[in-house]
This record gives sequence, C-alpha cells and structure tokens, in this order.
Amino acid sequence: MSEPVILVEKSGAVATVTLNRPGAMNALSRDLRKAIAETFEELEADDNIRVAILTGAGKAFCAGLDLKELGGDASAVGGGGVNATVADKDPVTSIGQFSGPVIGAINGVAITGGFELALACDILVCSENARFADTHARVGILPGWGLSQKLSRAIGIYRAKELSLTGNFLSAQQAEQWGLINRVVTAEELLPVCRKLADDMLSVVPQCLPAYKKLIDDGFAEAFGTALKTERQFSNAANKSVAPEEIAARREGIQSRGKQQTS
Repeated sequence: MSEPVILVEKSGAVATVTLNRPGAMNALSRDLRKAIAETFEELEADDNIRVAILTGAGKAFCAGLDLKELGGDASAVGGGGVNATVADKDPVTSIGQFSGPVIGAINGVAITGGFELALACDILVCSENARFADTHARVGILPGWGLSQKLSRAIGIYRAKELSLTGNFLSAQQAEQWGLINRVVTAEELLPVCRKLADDMLSVVPQCLPAYKKLIDDGFAEAFGTALKTERQFSNAANKSVAPEEIAARREGIQSRGKQQTS
C-alpha cells in the first residue's frame, strides 16, 4: 500500500500538514495538489482547528510542479492544466481560504510552485537549509498562483524582479534580511518554534484571530486610503460587542504575560 501524499496531525486546535513525497522533493503532482486543496477545505470545516502549520517531509519543502508528470502530458500546460486541480480549485487558493493563520515551516527548498505555496502562508519560519527560487522563466511558463504579485509586495519590486527574471536561489539568511520571512532557526528548532507561535496565537481572544487576519489581508489588497476606511468599518462593527469590563480583565492578563516574557 502506497504512502499518502499528505499527512495531517492534529494536536488540540493546531493541525500540522506535511507534504509527503520526500522521494520527489514533495513535487506537486496532481494527487498532491488535489490533496492540499481538500485538506485545507476540511480543516476550514473543522471548528476545532484554528491554526495550521504547513511543512514538507524529507529535505525539501516543495520543489514545485512535478515536471516529470507534466512532461508526459501534452495537455497539462494548456487549458489551465498547470494551475487547475479539482474543478476551479488550486492549492494556493484553498490555503488562502483557511480562515485561521497558516504558519509555513520551510524545512528545505521552496521552488517555483513550492515558492507559491510558501507565499500562501501567513508567517514563514525557515530552517537554515531553506532556499527559495522562482524558476518559472527558466522552464518557460508564467506563474498563475499569485507569485508575480505577492513577491513584489513582500520584498519590493526591484528585488522581486531580480529573483524572478534570473531564477537565482535565495538563501534563508538573505530571505530574512530582505524581509521575506519572519526568522531563521536550526532544523531541530523549526517545528517546535512554529508550534510555540501557534500556541501564542491560540492565547488571544478566539474571535479576534480570524477577524484580525481577514482585516490585515483585505486592507493589504487595497489602496492605503481605502484600507483605512475598511479598518474603521471592521472595527466599528466588531468593537460594539465588546464590554468595557471584558477589556479591563484582558488588560490585566496582558500585563501578567508581559512580566512573564521579560523575566
């Protein structure tokens, strides 16, 4: 019996999703693309899961689309074959539709389609073994899962053009310096650090976690002036339901937590 192409481990309100094609550097076969989309749809439907961690088995996070599979199918590139998975679903869109935070635990190379998967996450923590590359132009195709737009917004248009128009690799250390990722840790620390971040997120007011993520994402997609109006609309609607005594009690908890973290 063959191994599943994706593994899901649930611990409390956290789901750790592992791409599980280590022999193929977790390349995105049709089966894996479908499994990613279906997995995140299932997690979104699970009220118990509030944070997800996405990582890869073996030495790679994800080496991109399965070029061996594409090379053997003349119809794969045309007609939406590269970007389509199940009907109108793709893995990046499905990850983005998960309402809770997605922490990318980037354990190795994230190349082209794998780079797009990483950019679908909300927070990126890398091991020192992680490297990023956009090789779309080197294989002769253009991205369709958002990389051409997200990357420039993350690191600036000039650096994004350097990466995408050369296909060169970016080290984890350089990615941190450029502001692409949150931090670099050792391989042994990678999942424990991500789980600690997930626990910290779970300690905030529950309804604020998806609401604040949505507010940031919606505003980031808008012009600054429009985004400020969006924030005011969100906050006016949400804050009406918060009682002053609730805020006072939570402030005491914040002060206590601050003392613990500085001691």
